[in-house]
Amino acid sequence: MVFCLKGICTEMGLLHSALRLLRDSKHSPEKQQAGNPDHAPLNGPTTAFPQDRLGPPSTEKDIVLAQYDFKPMNDHDLAFKQGDKLKIISEKGDWWLAKSLVSGEEGYIPRMYVARMHTLEVERWFFENLSRKETERLLLAPGNKPGAFLIRESETSKGAFSLSIRDILPDRRNVVKHYKIRCLDTGGYYISPKTSFPSLQDLVKHYSRVADGLCQRLASPCKAQKPQNPWAQETWEIPRETLRMVKKLGCGQFGEVWMGYYKNSQKVAIKMLKEGSMEPEAFLQEANLMKGLQHDRLVRLYAVVTQQPIFIVTEFMENGSLLDFLKTEEGNGLMLPKLLDMSAQIAEGMAYIEQNNCIHRDLRAANVLVSETLHCKVADFGLARLIDSEYTAHEGAKFPIKWTAPEAINFGTFSIKSDVWSFGILLTEIVTYGRVPYPGMANPEVVRNLDRRYRMPCPEGCPSELYQVMLRCWREEPENRPTFEHLQHTLEDFYIATETQYESQP
Repeated sequence: MVFCLKGICTEMGLLHSALRLLRDSKHSPEKQQAGNPDHAPLNGPTTAFPQDRLGPPSTEKDIVLAQYDFKPMNDHDLAFKQGDKLKIISEKGDWWLAKSLVSGEEGYIPRMYVARMHTLEVERWFFENLSRKETERLLLAPGNKPGAFLIRESETSKGAFSLSIRDILPDRRNVVKHYKIRCLDTGGYYISPKTSFPSLQDLVKHYSRVADGLCQRLASPCKAQKPQNPWAQETWEIPRETLRMVKKLGCGQFGEVWMGYYKNSQKVAIKMLKEGSMEPEAFLQEANLMKGLQHDRLVRLYAVVTQQPIFIVTEFMENGSLLDFLKTEEGNGLMLPKLLDMSAQIAEGMAYIEQNNCIHRDLRAANVLVSETLHCKVADFGLARLIDSEYTAHEGAKFPIKWTAPEAINFGTFSIKSDVWSFGILLTEIVTYGRVPYPGMANPEVVRNLDRRYRMPCPEGCPSELYQVMLRCWREEPENRPTFEHLQHTLEDFYIATETQYESQP
Protein backbone atom coordinates (compact mmCIF):
# COMPACT_ATOMS: atom_id res chain seq x y z
CA MET A 1 0.00 0.00 0.00
CA VAL A 2 1.49 3.33 -1.00
CA PHE A 3 0.15 6.34 0.90
CA CYS A 4 1.40 9.89 0.54
CA LEU A 5 1.96 10.49 4.24
CA LYS A 6 3.55 13.93 3.96
CA GLY A 7 2.80 15.99 6.97
CA ILE A 8 1.14 13.38 9.14
CA CYS A 9 1.76 14.44 12.61
CA THR A 10 1.27 13.89 16.37
CA GLU A 11 1.21 15.46 19.59
CA MET A 12 2.85 12.83 21.55
CA GLY A 13 3.32 13.22 25.17
CA LEU A 14 4.05 9.75 25.29
CA LEU A 15 6.73 8.51 27.41
CA HIS A 16 6.74 10.82 30.36
CA SER A 17 3.00 10.45 30.75
CA ALA A 18 3.15 6.70 30.48
CA LEU A 19 5.69 6.68 33.29
CA ARG A 20 3.09 8.27 35.55
CA LEU A 21 0.81 5.26 35.09
CA LEU A 22 2.42 3.19 37.84
CA ARG A 23 0.64 4.62 40.84
CA ASP A 24 1.89 2.25 43.52
CA SER A 25 3.10 5.09 45.76
CA LYS A 26 6.21 3.20 46.71
CA HIS A 27 8.27 6.42 46.67
CA SER A 28 7.38 8.84 49.38
CA PRO A 29 9.70 11.80 49.87
CA GLU A 30 9.14 13.57 53.12
CA LYS A 31 10.02 17.14 52.29
CA GLN A 32 8.69 19.36 49.56
CA GLN A 33 10.66 22.04 47.77
CA ALA A 34 9.82 25.37 49.30
CA GLY A 35 8.30 28.07 47.20
CA ASN A 36 6.80 25.82 44.53
CA PRO A 37 3.14 26.81 44.14
CA ASP A 38 2.39 23.82 41.91
CA HIS A 39 3.06 21.34 44.69
CA ALA A 40 1.34 21.05 48.02
CA PRO A 41 3.70 20.87 51.02
CA LEU A 42 4.42 17.41 52.34
CA ASN A 43 3.77 16.56 55.96
CA GLY A 44 5.89 14.73 58.46
CA PRO A 45 9.57 14.65 59.31
CA THR A 46 12.33 13.28 57.14
CA THR A 47 12.82 9.56 57.75
CA ALA A 48 15.38 6.93 56.83
CA PHE A 49 15.36 5.68 53.26
CA PRO A 50 13.74 2.26 53.88
CA GLN A 51 10.89 3.96 55.75
CA ASP A 52 10.21 6.53 53.05
CA ARG A 53 9.29 3.77 50.64
CA LEU A 54 6.26 2.84 52.74
CA GLY A 55 4.18 5.64 51.24
CA PRO A 56 1.50 7.86 52.78
CA PRO A 57 -1.29 6.69 55.09
CA SER A 58 -4.02 4.74 53.31
CA THR A 59 -6.47 7.64 53.54
CA GLU A 60 -4.02 9.84 51.63
CA LYS A 61 -3.22 7.32 48.92
CA ASP A 62 -6.50 8.14 47.20
CA ILE A 63 -5.66 11.83 46.76
CA VAL A 64 -4.06 12.87 43.48
CA LEU A 65 -2.80 16.17 42.12
CA ALA A 66 -3.69 17.27 38.58
CA GLN A 67 -0.57 17.74 36.48
CA TYR A 68 -2.38 19.26 33.48
CA ASP A 69 -5.71 20.88 32.62
CA PHE A 70 -8.33 18.45 31.34
CA LYS A 71 -11.30 19.31 29.14
CA PRO A 72 -14.01 16.61 29.08
CA MET A 73 -14.86 14.82 25.85
CA ASN A 74 -18.01 13.13 27.19
CA ASP A 75 -20.74 13.91 29.72
CA HIS A 76 -19.34 11.41 32.20
CA ASP A 77 -15.84 12.99 32.18
CA LEU A 78 -14.70 15.28 35.01
CA ALA A 79 -13.08 18.62 34.18
CA PHE A 80 -10.13 19.87 36.23
CA LYS A 81 -7.29 22.38 36.21
CA GLN A 82 -3.60 21.88 36.86
CA GLY A 83 -3.03 21.90 40.62
CA ASP A 84 -6.53 20.67 41.53
CA LYS A 85 -6.78 17.88 44.10
CA LEU A 86 -9.02 14.91 43.40
CA LYS A 87 -10.04 11.84 45.39
CA ILE A 88 -9.88 8.56 43.48
CA ILE A 89 -13.01 6.43 43.86
CA SER A 90 -12.15 3.60 41.48
CA GLU A 91 -9.01 2.70 39.52
CA LYS A 92 -9.53 0.75 36.33
CA GLY A 93 -7.73 0.98 33.00
CA ASP A 94 -6.76 4.35 31.56
CA TRP A 95 -9.77 6.16 33.04
CA TRP A 96 -10.29 6.49 36.79
CA LEU A 97 -13.47 7.50 38.59
CA ALA A 98 -12.72 10.50 40.79
CA LYS A 99 -14.29 13.29 42.84
CA SER A 100 -12.96 16.83 42.58
CA LEU A 101 -12.05 18.30 45.97
CA VAL A 102 -12.51 21.72 44.36
CA SER A 103 -15.96 21.42 42.77
CA GLY A 104 -17.30 18.33 44.54
CA GLU A 105 -18.31 16.82 41.20
CA GLU A 106 -17.61 13.22 40.17
CA GLY A 107 -16.58 11.78 36.83
CA TYR A 108 -13.90 9.97 34.89
CA ILE A 109 -10.37 11.33 34.54
CA PRO A 110 -7.39 10.18 32.43
CA ARG A 111 -4.95 8.61 34.87
CA MET A 112 -1.95 9.96 32.93
CA TYR A 113 -2.98 13.49 33.91
CA VAL A 114 -2.62 13.04 37.68
CA ALA A 115 0.02 12.10 40.25
CA ARG A 116 -0.43 10.78 43.75
CA MET A 117 0.07 13.29 46.52
CA HIS A 118 2.99 12.82 48.91
CA THR A 119 5.01 10.79 46.41
CA LEU A 120 7.81 11.57 44.01
CA GLU A 121 5.27 11.40 41.17
CA VAL A 122 4.33 15.04 41.77
CA GLU A 123 7.89 16.18 41.04
CA ARG A 124 8.41 17.32 37.45
CA TRP A 125 11.97 16.01 37.54
CA PHE A 126 11.06 12.46 38.61
CA PHE A 127 10.59 9.79 35.92
CA GLU A 128 9.82 6.40 37.39
CA ASN A 129 10.49 3.38 35.16
CA LEU A 130 12.76 5.01 32.61
CA SER A 131 15.66 3.26 30.90
CA ARG A 132 19.05 4.86 30.38
CA LYS A 133 18.51 4.89 26.61
CA GLU A 134 15.09 6.54 26.86
CA THR A 135 16.50 9.05 29.34
CA GLU A 136 19.06 10.15 26.78
CA ARG A 137 16.41 10.39 24.06
CA LEU A 138 14.26 12.65 26.20
CA LEU A 139 17.03 14.93 27.45
CA LEU A 140 18.54 15.34 23.98
CA ALA A 141 15.15 16.09 22.42
CA PRO A 142 14.37 19.60 21.11
CA GLY A 143 13.25 21.95 23.87
CA ASN A 144 15.85 20.87 26.42
CA LYS A 145 19.08 22.79 26.97
CA PRO A 146 22.32 22.11 28.86
CA GLY A 147 21.45 21.76 32.53
CA ALA A 148 18.14 20.00 31.83
CA PHE A 149 17.88 17.05 34.19
CA LEU A 150 15.77 14.25 35.60
CA ILE A 151 15.96 11.69 38.38
CA ARG A 152 14.99 8.08 37.70
CA GLU A 153 15.22 4.73 39.40
CA SER A 154 18.59 3.08 38.81
CA GLU A 155 18.49 0.15 36.40
CA THR A 156 21.59 -1.47 37.89
CA SER A 157 21.29 -0.82 41.65
CA LYS A 158 18.03 -1.76 43.33
CA GLY A 159 16.86 0.93 45.71
CA ALA A 160 19.13 3.62 44.27
CA PHE A 161 18.43 6.47 41.87
CA SER A 162 20.22 8.07 38.93
CA LEU A 163 20.56 11.77 38.18
CA SER A 164 20.86 12.42 34.44
CA ILE A 165 21.94 15.84 33.11
CA ARG A 166 22.23 17.27 29.61
CA ASP A 167 25.74 18.66 29.10
CA ILE A 168 27.59 20.36 26.25
CA LEU A 169 31.16 19.42 25.32
CA PRO A 170 33.90 21.82 24.13
CA ASP A 171 33.22 20.73 20.54
CA ARG A 172 29.57 21.88 21.04
CA ARG A 173 28.19 18.34 21.06
CA ASN A 174 25.33 17.76 23.49
CA VAL A 175 25.57 14.63 25.63
CA VAL A 176 23.86 13.17 28.69
CA LYS A 177 25.85 12.39 31.83
CA HIS A 178 24.62 10.10 34.58
CA TYR A 179 25.34 10.21 38.32
CA LYS A 180 24.36 7.51 40.79
CA ILE A 181 22.38 8.71 43.82
CA ARG A 182 23.06 6.42 46.76
CA CYS A 183 21.07 5.99 49.95
CA LEU A 184 22.35 6.10 53.52
CA ASP A 185 21.31 3.31 55.89
CA THR A 186 20.44 5.97 58.42
CA GLY A 187 18.37 7.92 55.93
CA GLY A 188 19.24 10.43 53.28
CA TYR A 189 20.77 10.56 49.82
CA TYR A 190 24.13 11.49 48.36
CA ILE A 191 26.07 11.66 45.12
CA SER A 192 29.35 12.53 46.82
CA PRO A 193 29.93 11.06 50.31
CA LYS A 194 31.06 14.47 51.55
CA THR A 195 27.56 15.93 51.15
CA SER A 196 24.31 14.13 51.99
CA PHE A 197 20.70 15.33 51.96
CA PRO A 198 17.61 14.28 53.92
CA SER A 199 15.46 14.08 50.77
CA LEU A 200 15.77 14.06 46.99
CA GLN A 201 14.09 17.46 46.96
CA ASP A 202 16.90 18.86 49.11
CA LEU A 203 19.48 17.25 46.83
CA VAL A 204 17.88 18.89 43.79
CA LYS A 205 17.66 22.23 45.58
CA HIS A 206 21.38 22.14 46.43
CA TYR A 207 22.62 21.22 42.95
CA SER A 208 20.25 23.79 41.44
CA ARG A 209 22.19 26.48 43.29
CA VAL A 210 25.71 25.18 42.57
CA ALA A 211 27.17 22.48 40.33
CA ASP A 212 29.43 21.35 43.21
CA GLY A 213 31.37 18.93 41.02
CA LEU A 214 28.59 17.97 38.58
CA CYS A 215 29.00 18.70 34.87
CA GLN A 216 26.29 21.40 35.06
CA ARG A 217 24.25 23.19 37.67
CA LEU A 218 20.74 21.74 37.56
CA ALA A 219 18.56 24.06 35.49
CA SER A 220 15.10 22.98 34.30
CA PRO A 221 13.49 19.55 34.66
CA CYS A 222 13.42 17.55 31.44
CA LYS A 223 10.53 18.77 29.31
CA ALA A 224 7.68 16.38 28.68
CA GLN A 225 4.73 17.10 26.45
CA LYS A 226 1.21 17.00 27.74
CA PRO A 227 -0.05 13.47 27.16
CA GLN A 228 -2.80 12.72 24.70
CA ASN A 229 -6.12 11.73 26.17
CA PRO A 230 -6.36 7.95 26.35
CA TRP A 231 -8.87 6.66 23.84
CA ALA A 232 -12.06 5.26 25.33
CA GLN A 233 -11.75 1.51 24.85
CA GLU A 234 -15.39 1.02 23.96
CA THR A 235 -15.08 3.63 21.20
CA TRP A 236 -14.03 1.60 18.15
CA GLU A 237 -16.55 1.88 15.32
CA ILE A 238 -17.49 5.55 15.39
CA PRO A 239 -20.00 7.67 13.45
CA ARG A 240 -18.50 9.77 10.69
CA GLU A 241 -20.17 12.82 12.25
CA THR A 242 -17.88 12.66 15.30
CA LEU A 243 -14.90 13.55 13.10
CA ARG A 244 -14.08 17.03 11.85
CA MET A 245 -11.64 17.23 8.95
CA VAL A 246 -9.42 20.30 9.32
CA LYS A 247 -6.40 20.14 7.05
CA LYS A 248 -5.53 17.87 4.15
CA LEU A 249 -2.00 16.62 4.71
CA GLY A 250 -1.43 14.41 1.72
CA CYS A 251 -2.85 11.94 -0.73
CA GLY A 252 -2.02 8.63 -2.30
CA GLN A 253 -3.41 6.21 -4.81
CA PHE A 254 -5.69 4.74 -2.16
CA GLY A 255 -6.96 7.85 -0.45
CA GLU A 256 -6.24 11.02 1.48
CA VAL A 257 -4.75 11.85 4.86
CA TRP A 258 -6.20 14.62 7.01
CA MET A 259 -5.52 16.26 10.32
CA GLY A 260 -8.74 16.55 12.24
CA TYR A 261 -10.52 16.32 15.56
CA TYR A 262 -12.62 13.69 17.27
CA LYS A 263 -15.60 15.30 19.02
CA ASN A 264 -13.93 18.68 18.50
CA SER A 265 -11.43 17.97 21.29
CA GLN A 266 -8.87 15.29 20.44
CA LYS A 267 -6.49 15.90 17.55
CA VAL A 268 -6.15 12.85 15.31
CA ALA A 269 -4.93 11.75 11.90
CA ILE A 270 -7.67 10.54 9.56
CA LYS A 271 -7.01 8.32 6.55
CA MET A 272 -9.91 8.45 4.13
CA LEU A 273 -9.70 5.50 1.75
CA LYS A 274 -11.07 5.65 -1.77
CA GLU A 275 -14.24 3.68 -2.26
CA GLY A 276 -13.57 0.21 -3.57
CA SER A 277 -10.01 0.02 -2.30
CA MET A 278 -11.01 -2.32 0.54
CA GLU A 279 -13.86 -4.64 1.40
CA PRO A 280 -15.40 -3.29 4.63
CA GLU A 281 -15.89 -6.75 6.15
CA ALA A 282 -12.32 -7.87 5.51
CA PHE A 283 -10.98 -4.53 6.68
CA LEU A 284 -12.90 -4.61 9.96
CA GLN A 285 -11.72 -8.15 10.70
CA GLU A 286 -8.09 -7.22 10.14
CA ALA A 287 -8.42 -3.86 11.90
CA ASN A 288 -9.70 -5.62 15.02
CA LEU A 289 -6.45 -7.58 15.08
CA MET A 290 -4.37 -4.48 14.39
CA LYS A 291 -5.87 -2.50 17.26
CA GLY A 292 -4.61 -5.18 19.63
CA LEU A 293 -1.02 -4.29 18.68
CA GLN A 294 -0.17 -1.50 21.11
CA HIS A 295 3.40 -0.42 21.76
CA ASP A 296 5.26 2.85 22.30
CA ARG A 297 6.96 2.38 18.91
CA LEU A 298 3.76 1.74 16.92
CA VAL A 299 1.32 4.42 15.80
CA ARG A 300 -1.83 3.86 17.81
CA LEU A 301 -4.94 2.86 15.85
CA TYR A 302 -7.85 4.58 17.60
CA ALA A 303 -11.04 3.95 15.67
CA VAL A 304 -12.63 3.24 12.29
CA VAL A 305 -15.59 4.32 10.21
CA THR A 306 -16.67 1.17 8.39
CA GLN A 307 -19.17 2.65 5.94
CA GLN A 308 -17.76 3.64 2.55
CA PRO A 309 -15.59 5.57 2.30
CA ILE A 310 -13.68 3.84 5.09
CA PHE A 311 -11.94 6.11 7.62
CA ILE A 312 -8.99 5.02 9.75
CA VAL A 313 -8.38 7.20 12.83
CA THR A 314 -4.90 7.16 14.39
CA GLU A 315 -2.81 9.24 16.74
CA PHE A 316 -1.39 12.43 15.30
CA MET A 317 2.40 12.80 14.88
CA GLU A 318 3.85 16.30 14.91
CA ASN A 319 6.84 15.90 12.58
CA GLY A 320 5.16 13.78 9.93
CA SER A 321 6.81 10.94 8.06
CA LEU A 322 10.45 10.12 8.66
CA LEU A 323 11.09 10.46 4.93
CA ASP A 324 9.84 14.04 4.86
CA PHE A 325 11.43 14.92 8.19
CA LEU A 326 14.91 13.82 7.08
CA LYS A 327 14.69 16.35 4.25
CA THR A 328 13.91 19.28 6.55
CA GLU A 329 16.57 21.57 7.97
CA GLU A 330 16.20 19.97 11.40
CA GLY A 331 16.26 16.42 10.05
CA ASN A 332 19.18 17.08 7.74
CA GLY A 333 21.16 18.38 10.69
CA LEU A 334 20.91 15.18 12.72
CA MET A 335 24.22 13.47 13.43
CA LEU A 336 24.87 9.75 13.04
CA PRO A 337 24.30 8.83 16.73
CA LYS A 338 20.76 10.24 16.57
CA LEU A 339 20.11 8.56 13.21
CA LEU A 340 21.19 5.25 14.74
CA ASP A 341 18.94 5.87 17.73
CA MET A 342 15.96 6.45 15.44
CA SER A 343 16.84 3.25 13.59
CA ALA A 344 16.91 1.37 16.90
CA GLN A 345 13.46 2.74 17.79
CA ILE A 346 12.04 1.45 14.50
CA ALA A 347 13.66 -1.95 15.10
CA GLU A 348 12.08 -1.97 18.57
CA GLY A 349 8.62 -1.44 17.09
CA MET A 350 9.21 -4.14 14.51
CA ALA A 351 10.50 -6.50 17.23
CA TYR A 352 7.11 -6.15 18.92
CA ILE A 353 5.37 -6.99 15.64
CA GLU A 354 7.76 -9.94 15.29
CA GLN A 355 6.97 -11.20 18.80
CA ASN A 356 3.26 -11.13 17.97
CA ASN A 357 3.75 -13.20 14.81
CA CYS A 358 2.61 -10.37 12.56
CA ILE A 359 4.21 -8.76 9.51
CA HIS A 360 4.23 -5.26 8.07
CA ARG A 361 4.69 -5.73 4.28
CA ASP A 362 5.47 -2.07 3.54
CA LEU A 363 8.27 -0.96 5.87
CA ARG A 364 10.02 2.18 4.64
CA ALA A 365 10.75 5.72 5.81
CA ALA A 366 7.45 7.01 4.41
CA ASN A 367 5.60 4.65 6.77
CA VAL A 368 7.46 5.71 9.91
CA LEU A 369 6.22 8.80 11.75
CA VAL A 370 8.20 11.19 13.95
CA SER A 371 7.05 12.99 17.10
CA GLU A 372 7.98 16.45 18.26
CA THR A 373 10.54 14.87 20.62
CA LEU A 374 12.01 12.85 17.71
CA HIS A 375 10.56 9.54 18.82
CA CYS A 376 9.80 7.24 15.89
CA LYS A 377 6.72 5.07 15.44
CA VAL A 378 5.97 2.46 12.80
CA ALA A 379 2.74 3.19 10.91
CA ASP A 380 0.45 1.31 8.52
CA PHE A 381 1.46 -2.15 9.75
CA GLY A 382 -0.74 -4.80 8.14
CA LEU A 383 -2.65 -2.45 5.84
CA ALA A 384 -0.78 -3.30 2.65
CA ARG A 385 -2.34 -6.72 2.23
CA LEU A 386 -5.88 -5.40 2.72
CA ILE A 387 -5.93 -3.47 -0.54
CA ASP A 388 -8.17 -5.28 -2.96
CA SER A 389 -6.04 -6.90 -5.69
CA GLU A 390 -8.53 -6.03 -8.44
CA TYR A 391 -8.54 -2.40 -7.32
CA THR A 392 -4.73 -2.41 -7.34
CA ALA A 393 -4.62 -3.75 -10.89
CA HIS A 394 -7.27 -1.32 -12.09
CA GLU A 395 -5.52 1.69 -10.58
CA GLY A 396 -2.08 0.58 -11.76
CA ALA A 397 -0.78 0.95 -8.22
CA LYS A 398 2.91 1.33 -7.65
CA PHE A 399 4.53 -1.61 -5.89
CA PRO A 400 7.44 -0.58 -3.62
CA ILE A 401 9.93 -2.76 -5.52
CA LYS A 402 13.03 -1.10 -4.12
CA TRP A 403 12.06 -1.98 -0.54
CA THR A 404 10.77 -5.49 -1.26
CA ALA A 405 12.69 -8.72 -0.66
CA PRO A 406 13.43 -10.92 -3.72
CA GLU A 407 11.20 -13.78 -2.51
CA ALA A 408 8.29 -11.35 -2.15
CA ILE A 409 8.89 -9.85 -5.61
CA ASN A 410 9.24 -13.19 -7.37
CA PHE A 411 6.86 -15.44 -5.44
CA GLY A 412 4.67 -13.14 -3.34
CA THR A 413 6.15 -14.67 -0.18
CA PHE A 414 5.92 -12.11 2.60
CA SER A 415 7.20 -12.81 6.11
CA ILE A 416 8.84 -11.03 9.00
CA LYS A 417 12.13 -11.84 7.25
CA SER A 418 11.02 -9.92 4.16
CA ASP A 419 10.34 -7.05 6.57
CA VAL A 420 13.95 -7.41 7.77
CA TRP A 421 15.10 -6.96 4.16
CA SER A 422 12.98 -3.80 3.93
CA PHE A 423 14.51 -2.56 7.18
CA GLY A 424 17.96 -2.82 5.62
CA ILE A 425 16.75 -0.60 2.77
CA LEU A 426 15.20 1.79 5.29
CA LEU A 427 18.62 2.12 6.96
CA THR A 428 20.02 3.45 3.68
CA GLU A 429 17.21 6.04 3.58
CA ILE A 430 18.10 7.17 7.08
CA VAL A 431 21.87 7.54 6.64
CA THR A 432 21.38 9.36 3.31
CA TYR A 433 18.67 11.70 4.69
CA GLY A 434 15.90 10.36 2.49
CA ARG A 435 17.68 9.41 -0.73
CA VAL A 436 15.73 7.00 -2.95
CA PRO A 437 17.28 3.50 -2.76
CA TYR A 438 19.25 2.17 -5.74
CA PRO A 439 19.89 5.68 -7.09
CA GLY A 440 19.83 5.86 -10.86
CA MET A 441 18.09 2.50 -11.28
CA ALA A 442 14.54 1.96 -12.48
CA ASN A 443 12.47 -0.82 -10.92
CA PRO A 444 13.01 -3.40 -13.73
CA GLU A 445 16.76 -2.90 -13.47
CA VAL A 446 16.61 -3.39 -9.70
CA VAL A 447 14.76 -6.69 -10.14
CA ARG A 448 17.26 -7.95 -12.72
CA ASN A 449 20.20 -6.99 -10.54
CA LEU A 450 18.72 -8.64 -7.46
CA ASP A 451 18.33 -11.86 -9.46
CA ARG A 452 22.10 -11.63 -10.00
CA ARG A 453 22.54 -11.12 -6.23
CA TYR A 454 23.52 -7.49 -6.57
CA ARG A 455 23.46 -5.42 -3.37
CA MET A 456 23.55 -1.66 -2.94
CA PRO A 457 27.06 -0.38 -2.18
CA CYS A 458 27.85 1.28 1.14
CA PRO A 459 26.28 4.78 1.19
CA GLU A 460 28.67 7.69 1.44
CA GLY A 461 29.47 8.53 5.05
CA CYS A 462 28.02 5.26 6.36
CA PRO A 463 30.30 3.40 8.82
CA SER A 464 31.42 0.01 7.53
CA GLU A 465 30.01 -1.64 10.68
CA LEU A 466 26.56 -0.27 9.88
CA TYR A 467 26.86 -1.38 6.26
CA GLN A 468 27.55 -4.89 7.54
CA VAL A 469 24.23 -4.71 9.41
CA MET A 470 22.52 -3.80 6.12
CA LEU A 471 24.18 -6.71 4.31
CA ARG A 472 22.96 -9.13 6.98
CA CYS A 473 19.42 -7.85 6.38
CA TRP A 474 19.90 -8.55 2.64
CA ARG A 475 21.05 -12.15 2.91
CA GLU A 476 19.58 -14.24 0.12
CA GLU A 477 18.05 -16.91 2.36
CA PRO A 478 15.37 -15.36 4.59
CA GLU A 479 16.16 -17.64 7.53
CA ASN A 480 19.72 -16.30 7.60
CA ARG A 481 18.61 -12.72 8.18
CA PRO A 482 18.72 -11.38 11.76
CA THR A 483 15.70 -10.94 13.98
CA PHE A 484 14.40 -7.47 14.74
CA GLU A 485 15.21 -8.03 18.41
CA HIS A 486 18.84 -8.63 17.44
CA LEU A 487 18.82 -5.56 15.19
CA GLN A 488 17.39 -3.41 17.99
CA HIS A 489 20.15 -4.39 20.42
CA THR A 490 22.85 -4.08 17.76
CA LEU A 491 21.81 -0.51 16.95
CA GLU A 492 21.27 0.49 20.58
CA ASP A 493 24.73 -0.79 21.49
CA PHE A 494 26.51 0.60 18.43
CA TYR A 495 28.65 2.95 20.55
CA ILE A 496 28.34 1.14 23.86
CA ALA A 497 32.01 0.09 23.99
CA THR A 498 33.07 3.72 24.42
CA GLU A 499 30.42 4.72 26.98
CA THR A 500 30.98 5.24 30.70
CA GLN A 501 28.06 3.90 32.73
CA TYR A 502 28.27 6.58 35.43
CA GLU A 503 30.31 9.71 35.97
CA SER A 504 32.78 9.61 38.84
CA GLN A 505 31.69 11.10 42.15
CA PRO A 506 32.21 14.87 42.29
